[in-house]
Amino acid sequence: MKKTISILGSTGSIGTQTLEVVRNNPDLSVAAISGNKNTELLAKQILEFSPKLVCVYDENQIDPLQKKLREMNIDSIPEIVSGMDGLIRVATLEPTNIVVTAIVGMVGIRPTMEAIKAGKDIALANKETLVCAGELIMAEAKKQGIHIYPVDSEHSAIFQSLNGENRAEVDKIILTASGGPFRGYSRDMLKKVTLEDALRHPNWSMGKKVTIDSSTLANKGLEVMEAKWLFDVEPDQIEVVIQPQSIIHSAVQYKDGAIIAQLGTPDMKLPIQYALVYPERRDLPGKRVDFFELGQITFEKPDMETFGALALAYRAIRTGGSMPTVFNAANERAVASFLKGKIQYLEIEMEIEKAMNQHQLIEKPSLEQIIQIGEEIIGS
Repeated sequence: MKKTISILGSTGSIGTQTLEVVRNNPDLSVAAISGNKNTELLAKQILEFSPKLVCVYDENQIDPLQKKLREMNIDSIPEIVSGMDGLIRVATLEPTNIVVTAIVGMVGIRPTMEAIKAGKDIALANKETLVCAGELIMAEAKKQGIHIYPVDSEHSAIFQSLNGENRAEVDKIILTASGGPFRGYSRDMLKKVTLEDALRHPNWSMGKKVTIDSSTLANKGLEVMEAKWLFDVEPDQIEVVIQPQSIIHSAVQYKDGAIIAQLGTPDMKLPIQYALVYPERRDLPGKRVDFFELGQITFEKPDMETFGALALAYRAIRTGGSMPTVFNAANERAVASFLKGKIQYLEIEMEIEKAMNQHQLIEKPSLEQIIQIGEEIIGS
């Protein structure tokens, strides 16, 4: 089973782990990759994987990348493009069978849509695509007859737990969360949180934006919205459960009360590989779950008063229309401000709520309207 893949965001956490999976699977090849400012890593990836096309989103980084490639004496330098047009070219390149959307933020929406229109299967790691444009994306995927394979560990777990079952018999989805580094904190304790504290996730190694989102539970809210579209369920059929050990990655409860779950160690390479080689299961190096060493798996109810971003996410998806885009864009802007030291930790949630309260709802936004809303909020 030979597959040719393109990776949007090859220098990020998911992108680099995708390339680790490629190393272990000789029948996978890389046709195109994209990055932004990490030209040193991008150059090393070009040397190792020989993509035909490379997008550097920041066009100012093209010259530094080309200089690095010349210094490395690469025999065949790939075509280098930039910007949104470049991302779309990576996503729609002819030899590609499946596109890994590992890019972070709303910038991933348009190239994902264009990849679907070009008949490419999607290994989806870009939450924003379905959070903001889920109805449009899923309708286009159905029209084109392509598959969307979830890469998020939770959505992959749900996908695996639905395998071979009748989706009409689903009672609810149980979406698990570690609780992040501040599980058990009060609002007063959260007032003292520093950037360094928020970037210290107890179980997972992720990029900075996703790590902050995990600490506020905004990430879990985005996953609720994503699950609604991926699995065609209502928001009230999605229950968030805190599972601090991150061993149960999510589960599905059926009408007869049976619960099917997917368990494993916290390793993103498992859902990445499953998405790329589905329906196969292949050997994957790494630690296995030892139940005797683990001892116990515990569960808690999420504290949506202390971590209000999750409650705001449920409000956004129940409201529907353009509101999930507002939630996502306001969170994107607030997290960027927090990472730059411009706002305090609790102000992330306040910024989201303020944007939602000020927004004039659009019931059925077009893709252009969704992107415009995002640009207005993130750029303001």
